[in-house]
Amino acid sequence: MARSKSWLGRIARFALFVLVGCIVFSILCVAALRWIDPPYTAFMLESQLTAWAAHDASYVVHHQWVDLAQISPNLPLAVVASEDQKFPEHWGFDVEAIEKAYHLNQHSHKVRGASTISQQVAKNLFLWSGRSYFRKGLEAYFTLAIEACWPKRRILEIYLNSAEFGHGIYGAEAAAQQFFHRPAAKLTRSDAATLAAVLPNPLRFHAAAPSPYILQRREWILGQMQALGGPEMLDEIDAYPNRRH
Repeated sequence: MARSKSWLGRIARFALFVLVGCIVFSILCVAALRWIDPPYTAFMLESQLTAWAAHDASYVVHHQWVDLAQISPNLPLAVVASEDQKFPEHWGFDVEAIEKAYHLNQHSHKVRGASTISQQVAKNLFLWSGRSYFRKGLEAYFTLAIEACWPKRRILEIYLNSAEFGHGIYGAEAAAQQFFHRPAAKLTRSDAATLAAVLPNPLRFHAAAPSPYILQRREWILGQMQALGGPEMLDEIDAYPNRRH
């Protein structure tokens, strides 16, 4: 019996050591990405592996990193207007949106999400697709780590370089070149609103040939961009009282 307890104690200590090691390593990775531009993301890797497993030789990842200064301010404004209007002030989670989505999902077969830009960055960079509670728990953990380690501008920069805008098209520069034949720095308000409009489902909707629904959504986003104060809003994004960076 004593020997059994001794082995259980060793296993428990080893498990605790592994857990603490994983936490420390993950925090160091998040902290490093405040300055290091990620060349690839977990979501890109998953999509590439899925294509290889399906013997889809046509699948190609289009991605080119550009700094936030090289992206038209119309695009970050458009994605904030479309995806997460409380982005400048929250700490990674929009509680009101989560509660609203929860109540709507109780009475609908179509699941509505409430992910913030910070949560989407966590998912794109570190996780896999899916809806398990374990994955959502990891997403919450990485979201908090990202919000604690990075300024809001860095979160936006990585989001705009990792978001999927079409089949194998990741990031603002690849999307701008593929759909509008111009660099991300030259995206117009209309271009930016169109890209933001397809983000909820970039494999179903197409920025190059927008459907009536996307055109309608684009007009709504343009109105929201104006209501948020235009590109000047980005100059104040790190000036909110609750930001410590």
